[in-house]
Amino acid sequence: MAIIHLLVISDVVTDQRVQRTASTLAASGHKIVVVGRRIALTPTKVKKEYSVRLLSPLFSKGPLFYLSYNIRAFFYLILKKSDAIYANDLDTLLAASMLSFIKRIPLIYDSHEIFTELPELVNRPVKKNMWRFLEKWLVKRVDAAITVSESVSKELNRMYGITFVVIRNLPIKKNVSLKESNTTGKKIVLYQGALNIGRGLEKLITAMQLLPGVELRIAGIGDIDKRLIELSRSLELENQIKFLGRVDPNQLHHETQKATIGVSLEEDISLNYRYALPNKLFDYIQAGLPVLTSNLPEMEKIVSKYNVGQTINSSCTPSELSQKLSVMLNNSNQISQWQQNSLAAAKVLNWDEEKNKLIEVVRIVLKC
Repeated sequence: MAIIHLLVISDVVTDQRVQRTASTLAASGHKIVVVGRRIALTPTKVKKEYSVRLLSPLFSKGPLFYLSYNIRAFFYLILKKSDAIYANDLDTLLAASMLSFIKRIPLIYDSHEIFTELPELVNRPVKKNMWRFLEKWLVKRVDAAITVSESVSKELNRMYGITFVVIRNLPIKKNVSLKESNTTGKKIVLYQGALNIGRGLEKLITAMQLLPGVELRIAGIGDIDKRLIELSRSLELENQIKFLGRVDPNQLHHETQKATIGVSLEEDISLNYRYALPNKLFDYIQAGLPVLTSNLPEMEKIVSKYNVGQTINSSCTPSELSQKLSVMLNNSNQISQWQQNSLAAAKVLNWDEEKNKLIEVVRIVLKC
């Protein structure tokens, strides 16, 4: 049994990729410890089939936040027994790399995105280049590299010259039937995920003005949640839009099943979004939902291959978005067909099929 420490800065309660990774490796016979950070909404104790240790960095944002987390993680783990270090995203790779070097243990790097192409860095060349330099320097030290889509893998390979194994953000397989879906007759559009810039959320909220009788539910928190709530108020849409806040992944599946259509409207504002393959797309499919996504390559490939909904131009206007949603919502026969297609696709697009790639990567790295 190997002891593997997973480093992560995101919210360990809602980060489904980290949870699936930790659970899968624990079920494979390894002792897993997730070393995360404590945020305001994190429970005092996180009960899982793996251990969770939450650190409290001295700073809450900016470069000092990332540095303080990495310092805390390094000194917390330096005297702990460990057989491998697993870095989730670039913002944990510094501490993971130092621990790997000093302890002489394998390092696995799971890049959940093209970190240096985050929207927050697009117009900040100094910060972007600092992260790019750090990744270029550290990525050469990893024993295995993982990422979320073929396009991201190709781009990271072009940037750094190493192979990134693709392990998609697929959900755990659920037994879902259409009988469990929305039976109220209410037309519900659902967005789930982080509430950040570039997700098309402002135009989605604005589009609701042209969709009377349709309810929009937004599940998640993020950098612009207060701005979005204020926008819905200014448009007098409080009765039409429900902000569900931070939802536990298990409860989120039940909320998803209540919807009529799930949306993923990333805008083409950076390579990170252009090549996005969000886990919410697969969560919608796993719940038997039709989807409306941006026409960006990875999402369009899934929607087209499995015929689970439609796509729309990533730069669409609120008016164009409302028109597309109206046509979809009012075609009951097509909705039924998309639902059936989603349920069929869910049998293939699930973690039960994908997790073997992760188990194999870890097996090779640990040489066991």
